[in-house]
Amino acid sequence: MAALVAGTPWMRIRVIPELAPPLLFRRHFPRNFSVRASADAGAPVRVRFAPSPTGNLHVGGARTALFNYLFARSKGGKFVLRIEDTDLERSTRESEEAVLRDLAWLGLDWDEGPGVGGDYGPYRQSERNSMYKQYAEKLLQSGQVYRCFCSNEELEKMKEIAELKKLPPVYSGKWATATDDEVQEELAKGTPYTYRFRVPKEGSLKINDIIRGEVSWKLDTLGDFVIMRSNGQPVYNFCVTVDDATMAISHVIRAEEHLPNTLRQALIYKALGFPMPSFAHVSLILAPDRSKLSKRHGATSVGQFREMGYLPQAMVNYLALLGWGDGTENEFFTIEQLVEKFSIGRVNKSGAVFDSTKLRWMNGQHLRALPSEELSKLIGERWKTTGLLTESEGPFEAVQLLKDGIDLVTDSDTVLSNLLSYPLHATLTSPEGKPIAEDNLYEVSASLLAAYDSGELFGALEEGHAGWQKWVKGFGKTLKRKEKSLFMPLRVLLTGKVHGPDMGSSVILIYKAGNHGVVACQTGFVTLKERLETLRQLDWEAVKQDHPALEPAATVSN
Repeated sequence: MAALVAGTPWMRIRVIPELAPPLLFRRHFPRNFSVRASADAGAPVRVRFAPSPTGNLHVGGARTALFNYLFARSKGGKFVLRIEDTDLERSTRESEEAVLRDLAWLGLDWDEGPGVGGDYGPYRQSERNSMYKQYAEKLLQSGQVYRCFCSNEELEKMKEIAELKKLPPVYSGKWATATDDEVQEELAKGTPYTYRFRVPKEGSLKINDIIRGEVSWKLDTLGDFVIMRSNGQPVYNFCVTVDDATMAISHVIRAEEHLPNTLRQALIYKALGFPMPSFAHVSLILAPDRSKLSKRHGATSVGQFREMGYLPQAMVNYLALLGWGDGTENEFFTIEQLVEKFSIGRVNKSGAVFDSTKLRWMNGQHLRALPSEELSKLIGERWKTTGLLTESEGPFEAVQLLKDGIDLVTDSDTVLSNLLSYPLHATLTSPEGKPIAEDNLYEVSASLLAAYDSGELFGALEEGHAGWQKWVKGFGKTLKRKEKSLFMPLRVLLTGKVHGPDMGSSVILIYKAGNHGVVACQTGFVTLKERLETLRQLDWEAVKQDHPALEPAATVSN
């Protein structure tokens, strides 16, 4: 029967019943047997994400965490975070903190784990060693585990012999049949030893994976495997099995690279009499060349994408679509919608290609979907931080005008700098600009300067969009120009460019920016007044010869 073990209030460990003696061990494993989820069908859903704190959170790990989170939330279950830090040499608290920070940034809040607590802790493997030793001793007493005194040299020799015979590199079983006297002799000498799990020498094991269907292995390819090292540290597969069982994990959703581990873990589950969770192995995330996504393909960690200006909701949306879909053409989901729509049965077993171009596009969709005030604040703070503006408040009109050209927050620097610049010389000599210049552009320039000198132009801009539209209409009538023949010359003369956002809104913003002094001095901003004075100094005869004589705007203003 299950019972509570005294200790920390977080510890809820089932005491293992007495198992059969060693001579009867193999009767527990039929020649061919299946392992199916044996947890109570009415039991609550409990899933876990168990990262190793040996580096940054990879996008593949983030997707695994996301699928676990969505499954738990969609089933009203618990999402548990467990830190697998048994690799003492590589695990660091800094890496753990970075992983926790990235998960929190993505919005994947955990119900149990570091910083939260819970009834099944502790939630770091390094703090659970006494539990692993307890269960290892139980297996030793039952005969399902034995002490192995083989040296590294002996193990290497076994491997070499297996290679020569073209056999799997499995343990020969030297100490599997040792007598008590032989074992006691080595213990008396202080010979280091490991704990090895007895694996049946024939037969096969089969599981039903939620994503991949039936998966089977032949047991003769495995050999007796180590569960405790000679230094007393437990091996990964043993830790994971004990942790998942004692934490009452109902579904193990993880990357397909862990599929081979399931064989060892299933044997340990059966030997310990633990109920079996359901397994779901998610495909790997692939690079465009269909190799495993790695650092050589560019950014691969969540932290890198955060620093590049990606939004957490865009990352979550994109990662969810790497191997999953709701069966419609829709690709835009909030995390709340993902929880509502997610089904583990719709996760594809084939690899998903990571497309950075699509991720950037999706980020732009989420960015532009933000409430206007939130978007303006986000980008306004960015512009102040990067030194483009002297204050973050009030750039609402600029953000709304420029947002269609912004997929990442960092893009906003370029689009604002482009708006503030006045590359008239380059435009007039460009293939697109020359036909406009040759269409009597100097006449439009002269009329524009007249409107500036009379105060008519700036008076219209003071009235905003209505004033601008009224002025442009009258200006076109005077020149007997309309549509493209009117707007393209005006765009080139006032913005210095052939293309850009709405011209009227752009000119009004440039005018306001020059009056309010919110643009930092070092940006290279050319005010509307400076632009018009530049036109006054322009040698149009030189323009016709592809050599516009232009004084720098800064010189003109001085």
